[in-house]
Amino acid sequence: MSDLYAAQEVADFARQIDTWLAAFAAGNPVIAAIDRAEVSAAGGEPRWYVRMRGDEKEFITVWLTLGQRTLRYEAYVMPAPEENAGLVYENLLRRNESLIGLHFAIGIEDAVFLRGDLPLAALDEDELDRVIGSLYATTELVFQGLLRIGFASRFP
Repeated sequence: MSDLYAAQEVADFARQIDTWLAAFAAGNPVIAAIDRAEVSAAGGEPRWYVRMRGDEKEFITVWLTLGQRTLRYEAYVMPAPEENAGLVYENLLRRNESLIGLHFAIGIEDAVFLRGDLPLAALDEDELDRVIGSLYATTELVFQGLLRIGFASRFP
């Protein structure tokens, strides 16, 4: 189990993430927006969203949620497939084998997400860059192919 950090240490991580994301966005034309909120109104976990312009997918949004032990991250990939669901899920499971620090998951309303966790002890600017870059690159890589399988009748 990863270390449990005190509230002040988590707040320090949050300030560092704010700084790293601001630097990441400065002059980066891919970044459309960065925002921060608390998960719950009663002083919950800090949560950021990083919205990026893609080539294969118009926008890719990454959510980062800072807990007392880990930074959880996820990106929405696509809605639930309307057809060929078995092929879509088989494709995702096969891709999971080669992913490092990420995995495909079925989320709310059966949508497809990429998710992962990073222990706070390993969190630094390079790791945050790797996480965001991996979510972006993997979504760009799989998006069109998965759409063509899961919504095949909509494509000529």
